[in-house]
Amino acid sequence: MTRGAPLLTIRDLTVEGHAGEDWQPIIENMNLTLHRGEVLGLIGESGAGKSTLGLAAMGFARDGCRISGGEILFDGIDLRKASERVKRGLRGQRIAYVAQSAAASFNPAHKLIDQYGEVPVLKGQPRRKVAAEAVALYRKMQLPAPEEIGFRYPHQVSGGQLQRAMTAMAMACRPDLIIFDEPTTALDVTTQIEVLSAIRDIVRDHDTAAIYITHDLAVVAQMADRIKILLRGREVEEADTRTMLASPKEDYTRSLWAVRSFQREVQPPATGQPLVSVQGVTAGYGKVDILHDISFDIHAGRTVAVVGESGSGKSTAARVITGLLPPRAGQVLFEGVPLPPDYRSRSRAQLRQCQMIYQMADTALNPKLRLRELIGRPAQMYLGLSGRALDSRVRELLDLIELEPDKFIDRLPGELSGGQKQRIGIARALAAEPRLIICDEVTSALDQIVQEGILKLLDKLQREFRLAYMFITHDLATVRAIADEVVIMQQGRIVEQGPKADIFSPPHEPYSELLLSSVPEMDPDWLNRLLKTRSLPGL
Repeated sequence: MTRGAPLLTIRDLTVEGHAGEDWQPIIENMNLTLHRGEVLGLIGESGAGKSTLGLAAMGFARDGCRISGGEILFDGIDLRKASERVKRGLRGQRIAYVAQSAAASFNPAHKLIDQYGEVPVLKGQPRRKVAAEAVALYRKMQLPAPEEIGFRYPHQVSGGQLQRAMTAMAMACRPDLIIFDEPTTALDVTTQIEVLSAIRDIVRDHDTAAIYITHDLAVVAQMADRIKILLRGREVEEADTRTMLASPKEDYTRSLWAVRSFQREVQPPATGQPLVSVQGVTAGYGKVDILHDISFDIHAGRTVAVVGESGSGKSTAARVITGLLPPRAGQVLFEGVPLPPDYRSRSRAQLRQCQMIYQMADTALNPKLRLRELIGRPAQMYLGLSGRALDSRVRELLDLIELEPDKFIDRLPGELSGGQKQRIGIARALAAEPRLIICDEVTSALDQIVQEGILKLLDKLQREFRLAYMFITHDLATVRAIADEVVIMQQGRIVEQGPKADIFSPPHEPYSELLLSSVPEMDPDWLNRLLKTRSLPGL
């Protein structure tokens, strides 16, 4: 196909990060071209420089970073030389960015629809027209009650719903270039299909160019025309998608393509008293029930995976167990003893036994505290450690999550990649030495190589200390790798539960079948086939 001049050209780009008194390269001598209507997929491990390159395409560098070399030409405009006024005029209107963590990117004080309309109204579009377009995009993104959801505040919707609202907001001005930074990371597999379909429609219908940053190789296979592989800020190789999938040239790329090898050993059936028992719990917010009479058990040394669509009640169940949300009916037992429904009525020993790793590391870590404080506080509070003993424990935990203590202990969260932040969340939960850890999408922000390392680490810790895990996830590959039992939730109810082997073996409940058939495959034609089968919009 004959193409005109590139919309975006990056030549010999170097981006540096501040390290003490020195500057160290994050991106080195990077080159990139992108035409209208074309999608470039960026793949690489956590810390490879994918997000840094995506932001640089807007002429932007994070705090503590600088663009120190090369050219960034957008539609003939040199973004390195352009004034801030020119760049602000482009951002949000001709260049849009969909961030990895929607919760950290929305203003909590304003309703979703007001934030959607901020740029288009500022650029002169009528407010009523903008509101109508917002509803249309919310509907296309399969958001519930599209006419009403825009009038909610960010904290009143689930993480997956917030991510879809951000994707809609980026499309508000029909930009020429959109940078998607892990836009489906927080989404369950069924919702992901709708969002991927909507993104492809926008790119095709409006001749939009896109940079699609992800660690999910099966997803990028559906979205990208070309794929660029990054490692430690340098390009490994680049090729069209089908060529890259069929015959990658470099060993590193082939290692990314390898199927996850880790599988937890099959455990014998659980016996005896459960560590935690959720019995007939109904709970919700305001007058609305989110959970409806749910019951399940978690035994010591075992992993229960809780699976379901965004808004199905997975995280709400976790909030009930931790005492953050007292139930309207039912109870939670720990070793047969009822726990006080409100965490404020629980003893320190009871609080210590259950720790949580949150889905959104960006919002879960205090940006003003250094890692030694973030990890050390639970050890100080629950175990009474201080001084050298506390420092030694923090360093030990950093070693466990494979971050060099001397290099990382005094960093702030803003100096970490998304995957590194998530690992700090894991270390913080381990610091209290709990018996139950609730893992809320703990691997969703990590590339596949790091995911495997984290799953192996969690398995090792579980075997050593007989830890129990409640593993909330939408990644069914993770469920296959680590779960002993599976609980499948839909609209606040448990539709199926049992040993992993039973759940993954046919016949399936209809909803379970829908989830299993929605897992992307490493085939560029997979999404097209699925959309035809389900008669969904997008073709």
